[in-house]
Amino acid sequence: MVRPASSRKAVRPVQSAFGLSQRSACRALGVSRATQRYQSRRQPDAILPRIRSLAASRPRAGYRTLGRLLRREGLLVNDKRVYRVYREEGLALRVRRRRRCAASPRQKPPPVTQPGERWAMDFMSDSTTDGHRFRILTLIDTFTRRAPGVIVERSIGGPRLVRFLDEVATTYGYPKAITVDNGPEFISATLDQWAHAHGVHLIFSRPGKPVDNAFIESFNGRLRDECLNTNWFYGLEQARQVLTEWLEDYNNRRPHSSLAGLTPAEYETEHRTPSVD
Repeated sequence: MVRPASSRKAVRPVQSAFGLSQRSACRALGVSRATQRYQSRRQPDAILPRIRSLAASRPRAGYRTLGRLLRREGLLVNDKRVYRVYREEGLALRVRRRRRCAASPRQKPPPVTQPGERWAMDFMSDSTTDGHRFRILTLIDTFTRRAPGVIVERSIGGPRLVRFLDEVATTYGYPKAITVDNGPEFISATLDQWAHAHGVHLIFSRPGKPVDNAFIESFNGRLRDECLNTNWFYGLEQARQVLTEWLEDYNNRRPHSSLAGLTPAEYETEHRTPSVD
């Protein structure tokens, strides 16, 4: 079945090619003249300008994230309405789906129940415009998803790593455990001695099994997609500034789907504040 819009487009070429009137062209094609003369009365959706603005400022945000941001601004919209406008404006993202493989059984650590109970950390890398590589240490609280900070250096050794962890602990306290992979910095004697001194249990993921440290892998994917892949870095200071600004937005303004639409900072405040009976 040909849609009305396609039928309307077919009439004009026939008129031009054969010098027919609209009535004759419609009769020849079997198209109703009412369909040909129809003028849409639908008004542009009121949320369209705001969606365009949010999508421009967050190029990798999906329609669900945009919907949560609109609702946080007080607009009464559901995901179906946002999705319709999102598709009409051509804002849909091309997502490359990864093949899912069955994971072998493993011993899972107990779930976290409060902020600061368990952290997760990992390393990433990128390069400045002169071709020199730099490394990034990422760290999150697996309960609140808050990222208290990052390290951006040409190289990051064990002493620099534990100094950063001590700086974070002065604000948030020491965790009971930290989930890490088997990188050389994480299996170093420096980190092992630091963990023993502060009563922190290091949970090592299995080699080649990033799903064992899924929280930090998910965070790293967001950081790569929304920040590293969309910026040019001219030097370490500029890279630190860009990542700090992205973390500020991630922690305090970006709603998180797994936190019931709250930001990590709001979720942490909600669970750190004692309830009043």
